[in-house]
Amino acid sequence: MSDKQQKKVLSIPEANQILQKIDVEKADQIQKRTLDYTTKFSKSTPEEAKKMRKELETEAGLSQEEAVEVVNIMPKTLEELRTFTSGWRKLLPTETLEKILKILQTRK
Repeated sequence: MSDKQQKKVLSIPEANQILQKIDVEKADQIQKRTLDYTTKFSKSTPEEAKKMRKELETEAGLSQEEAVEVVNIMPKTLEELRTFTSGWRKLLPTETLEKILKILQTRK
């Protein structure tokens, strides 16, 4: 990666917003497939995704990557969230998991 390129973690809705700006006629196959995927699997608006991500980072103490994963999945129950976060290298207390769900539920 050159000095001018930046790596940025994006949620599916945020990536979709960027891909919506490309000319589909001039897009390559990967761009078209990615646009199709992000359109089908976006579970919120880009604006809501950004707000949720920031809240998850500041209020629930998640990393940027973890917050993006949660926003992409949008778990609805404590069990679903526990299953999802069990693969992380840290164990989240029930209080934190409940806070995460509250953030997700208030932003829908």
